[in-house]
Amino acid sequence: MVVGEATSSQSFRQDLIDAGIVICTEDLWKTYEMGSEQVHALRGVNVEIRKGEYAAIMGPSGSGKSTLMNLIGCLDSPSKGSYWLAGRLVSDLDDDELAYIRNKEIGFVFQTFNLLPRATALHNVELPMIYNGTPSEERQERARNALAQVELTERMMHKPNELSGGQRQRVAIARALVNNPSILLADEPTGNLDSQTGEEIMALFARLHREGNTIILVTHEPDIAQHAHRVIRLRDGKVEKDERIK
Repeated sequence: MVVGEATSSQSFRQDLIDAGIVICTEDLWKTYEMGSEQVHALRGVNVEIRKGEYAAIMGPSGSGKSTLMNLIGCLDSPSKGSYWLAGRLVSDLDDDELAYIRNKEIGFVFQTFNLLPRATALHNVELPMIYNGTPSEERQERARNALAQVELTERMMHKPNELSGGQRQRVAIARALVNNPSILLADEPTGNLDSQTGEEIMALFARLHREGNTIILVTHEPDIAQHAHRVIRLRDGKVEKDERIK
């Protein structure tokens, strides 16, 4: 990067920080090679999300919403374009820095819970801190606090098969919260739950948002998206509509 480009990048970074923008994508493309064909999963997506927002990313199957989620979560890299996360240009980060961001800046909540079946709820919540070397005593205290946040204190020594689907999802949310991430990224978090339990989980997300968490929800269900304050609709790899609903 030449000096002029570096100065421009630093200025843009400061502008994002000053505006409270934690996610900024510029002309983001993702192209997959399928034999001799190129499949464009994303086609120039521009999205800005501010700290404290509650946004839902919607779209039919094949619209690019899961691809966008993977890029936002630093689980994949774009083919073209720029992605700024918390004031940092992701393409400039090395593998260790990306691993740190995935562990510290972003809390992931998946449809399938992704819990260790033989571990207690408490130990499942401790896992992200084991990976980053947090001392044992601090790990347990923070894991207990995270489980208290999702109202599971009395079930912390239970294993996943001793918990209901809603309780397992609460454990997954506590695990996502334990490192105090700047962003909570949830991929179809109610997809494996019945409608009543799904509503309870969405009520929990609403409370976490009121407490100051930035939440990005990926869903194909309109009734789930309505819990968010903003809906970004994708179609054929492009932003079709971006509207505030609350």
